[in-house]
Amino acid sequence: MKKILLLLAVFATVQISNAQAFQGKGDTKFQVGLNLQNGGTGITSTVDFGLGENMSFGFVATYLLDAKDIDTRSASFEDRADAKVRFNANIGNVLGLSPKMDLYPGLNLGTRNFGAHLGFRYFFTDGFGLYAETFAPLARYDSQVRGFEHYNNQFVVHFGASFNL
Repeated sequence: MKKILLLLAVFATVQISNAQAFQGKGDTKFQVGLNLQNGGTGITSTVDFGLGENMSFGFVATYLLDAKDIDTRSASFEDRADAKVRFNANIGNVLGLSPKMDLYPGLNLGTRNFGAHLGFRYFFTDGFGLYAETFAPLARYDSQVRGFEHYNNQFVVHFGASFNL
């Protein structure tokens, strides 16, 4: 029995030690998490596709579930949803971070604004990890944002689970 437990422990250690946060061209990451912002919460998902050793592009979709100052019962899907295209510079290996970690600043172009983001991933195994991201608008399409436009044009924090596809 001790040999079986030792074998399982060694196998688990090998699995964890082989985790890679970003592998470069051809790498695909899917993330799903919680969206937190001033006065609202929601869900978000991202998918990123590796273009090169340190570059990726992807998509972000966010859906606002609750907003403190607005009657969400009358809100339409378009009010609550936001979609973005993004470009990342995956610089974890440039900074000498562990292969399990990736730091990725980037730019995003969405249905509500043009913005920037900064993200961090940590993979526990080859297929599963955690992530955290911050988003900030750099330029809004509408200079006078009201209602849900305000919620879709502010500093946002996302965190959740990350998966290798």
